[in-house]
Amino acid sequence: MTTLKAGDKAPNFSGTDQDGKTHKLADYSGKKLVVFFYPKASTPGCTAEACDLRDNFHRFQANNYELLGVSADSQKAQIKFKEKYELPFPLLADEDKAVINAFGVWGPKKFMGKEYDGIHRTTFVINEKGIIEEVIENVKTKEHAAQILK
Repeated sequence: MTTLKAGDKAPNFSGTDQDGKTHKLADYSGKKLVVFFYPKASTPGCTAEACDLRDNFHRFQANNYELLGVSADSQKAQIKFKEKYELPFPLLADEDKAVINAFGVWGPKKFMGKEYDGIHRTTFVINEKGIIEEVIENVKTKEHAAQILK
């Protein structure tokens, strides 16, 4: 899966959020950025993860962090997900998988004995200079904020 690791320069990504606004790595210069990749909007694990981050959003803001969620869902699905759970951060609708592939989180997965390609739930913590500080591959959906804000 991802070959990116702590100390690497973050990919110079560009993606569109639920409202059609473009987000690029350069937009977050001078701030810490948490980019969390999730398999599918509004599914139980992804909802638990996003809501845990939402419930701790004030802690992220207090520590100069911005959050950006990414999945291959459509803008419409991301709007529904964001509105239903009142998520205070943008969600990239990466249908062409440009951002997903740039971070290397698309690949073979197994679920209930079936193998298929999909998004590996992975979070990247990027510092103010665009360098990856941490890659979290073993995401605990219900306590993800605590994994990031140690």
